Amino acid sequence: MESSGLLRGLLCVGLLSVLCCGQASQEVSAEDFGVDQPGPAADRDLMEALEAVLGRMHHRISSTEKRGSIPVCGMGDRCAMKFGPRIGKLCDCTRGANCNSYLLKCI
Repeated sequence: MESSGLLRGLLCVGLLSVLCCGQASQEVSAEDFGVDQPGPAADRDLMEALEAVLGRMHHRISSTEKRGSIPVCGMGDRCAMKFGPRIGKLCDCTRGANCNSYLLKCI
């Protein structure tokens, strides 16, 4: 009985190893087709284009931050101030926290 269980186990392990080793990698590279890699001039052109795009995005992002963004405060920090019947905002609470209108703190 034990020998048949052991034989079945070895058979399953052997079958799985054959199936796993039989799978070939499906990745295809440029070397497989004999295509030459781009030269340093093409790399330089791509880097210049990337720097130009990132520069434009940086100017766009920094201009929106200057317009009056509210600073971020941490958990337990004071996030609001009471002005009579109104509440003024000092800062935004971090992600997952809310400004409690009774305690005026991020919780």
